[in-house]
Amino acid sequence: MHEELQVFFDRSEAMPVVRVVGEIDLATAPQLSARLSEIPAEARTVIIDMSEVTFLDSTGLSVLVATWKRFSEADERGSFRLVVNRPAVQRVLDVTGLAKVFGVFATLEQAKAG
Repeated sequence: MHEELQVFFDRSEAMPVVRVVGEIDLATAPQLSARLSEIPAEARTVIIDMSEVTFLDSTGLSVLVATWKRFSEADERGSFRLVVNRPAVQRVLDVTGLAKVFGVFATLEQAKAG
């Protein structure tokens, strides 16, 4: 069963927070990519709250890597942080080695604190 993806963008704070809900897969990754492209290039810290993501495939990983590259190349002091608390999503990041590349936090509060 395919679950619809919802992406919410909170620009009210100093660091943009993108909250993602649902499955990130071949069908929904373009939607996520489009929303992440709205993050201003001058943002120093970007937080993607994936605590409500139920599935993440390689297409979704590609979107995350492209976003990470965009901000790490723009400013070496930039920070790309993910909030992940579902074991299945954490496992994908661990197996691919991306958990060591991205800043991965269990809660939004921890991600904000860095």
